[in-house]
Amino acid sequence: MRRQWTLIGLAAATRFSSGMLMGTALAVYVESQGSPLFAGVLAAAYFAGLMVFSPVWGAIADVTGRRRAVMVATGLLSAVAVIPLLFVDGVWAAIGARALFSVFAAGYAPVVLAIVSHHGGASGRGRSVGIYNSARSGGSAAGNLGAGVLLGFVAPASPAVLFAVAGLSMVCVLAAAYIDDPTPTPPAASWQAVGAEVKRRLFPAPDDRGHLRTKGLRWLYVGLAARNLCVLGVMALMGPYLLLEVGVSGPVMGGLLAVNHGSQVAFMFLLGVVADRVGRKPLIALGMAGSGLFAVVAAAMTLPSPGIGRVLVAGTGFLLLGFVFSSMTTGAVAFIGDVAPPERESELMGLRGTAKGLGGVFGPPLVGLAATYYSYEAAFAAASTLAFAASVLVAWRLTESRPAATARGSPADD
Repeated sequence: MRRQWTLIGLAAATRFSSGMLMGTALAVYVESQGSPLFAGVLAAAYFAGLMVFSPVWGAIADVTGRRRAVMVATGLLSAVAVIPLLFVDGVWAAIGARALFSVFAAGYAPVVLAIVSHHGGASGRGRSVGIYNSARSGGSAAGNLGAGVLLGFVAPASPAVLFAVAGLSMVCVLAAAYIDDPTPTPPAASWQAVGAEVKRRLFPAPDDRGHLRTKGLRWLYVGLAARNLCVLGVMALMGPYLLLEVGVSGPVMGGLLAVNHGSQVAFMFLLGVVADRVGRKPLIALGMAGSGLFAVVAAAMTLPSPGIGRVLVAGTGFLLLGFVFSSMTTGAVAFIGDVAPPERESELMGLRGTAKGLGGVFGPPLVGLAATYYSYEAAFAAASTLAFAASVLVAWRLTESRPAATARGSPADD
């Protein structure tokens, strides 16, 4: 089992380090060629791919039972997706390559999360999710640090950056190829049947949506979308904001961004244990409210005089984000694992990616537009209201899902 967790962790770390490295470097590139709005559009293109294709890959994995094949194939294609940038440059080429990369990168998380959830079972799901997310966060931190270091020596869209992204994607492929899949395998089906089933799952009839009402699951997805409108909108502009407005260097920018993901390595594991002991709902609500507070702190990063004071405020903000994201994510993934029918688990994990993608599609352009016409600080402060509203929604509409836990003050399944 230790070998399996090593492979899962290595695949997660390299999958998300490649995505973070590419996103941070290209955000700096497109903002320098255009405006904060273009940085927002870049992020929107990425999250559009996640929004559409996370449930598609999850449903294909569920219907065929070939989860490992889905992870390997999408990993290979994500590595190929960066090749066009070796031959074509410009803002729209960067945006197009980022979108294509996301279409295939979306194939990893919903599939492996079903495997991770199965390993944990009802009593240890939070711990399993915490271990996986710790590895994922470590990879994201490494990606941010790598971006900061590389941008100190090479251009944001240079071949060195692109080869690093492709190389990390290939390591993910090699690790994923040896991950065992202990989840139930459905009967063999034709590709026509697979297509029909995927379509049915993505566009369910009114009488086939009962699983979305279990313990308020649909409201969790709404809350995740609203929270991500805020945080993904803010984070899409964070690289240029730190360099141009806060006034830090490239390596310091990379280090600050890495505080968020680096702190998640410990927070994810610890909060996985908390999720199994106190429940999922409190962690979700706390994480969403804290996300709104992070946006307020982000707006305040330029209040001190340039220098160490700004770096300290920024570092505090990213440490806060690491904690609240870990809280929300651990609670949400465990909640979905609790209520999902076994044959739809990858699908519903993929819908979590869709909710995130929805926030990522609309949040960055909206926040980028506000930053272009007003200021970064005003845009971040306004965005915080969305995360606060998401916290209120899930506290009101979700019913605790932890096995053998009795939720108090929660509505019945709706």
